Amino acid sequence: AAEERSLYIMRVVQIAVMCVLALTVVFGIFFLGCNLLIKSEGMINFLVKDRRPSKEVEAVVVGPY
Repeated sequence: AAEERSLYIMRVVQIAVMCVLALTVVFGIFFLGCNLLIKSEGMINFLVKDRRPSKEVEAVVVGPY
């Protein structure tokens, strides 16, 4: 009986450890994904600001007409 109880306790501990590890991995992937998403939005905003034509280009385009 004592051996069966010991095996049961070991099994419960193994399941608890696996659950904690799985949750750690899931949250790690989630936060890493959010961080990459935030960085990509920042990069997109930076590129959009970079691509905005300057006033000199507008003056050159408007000038000949």
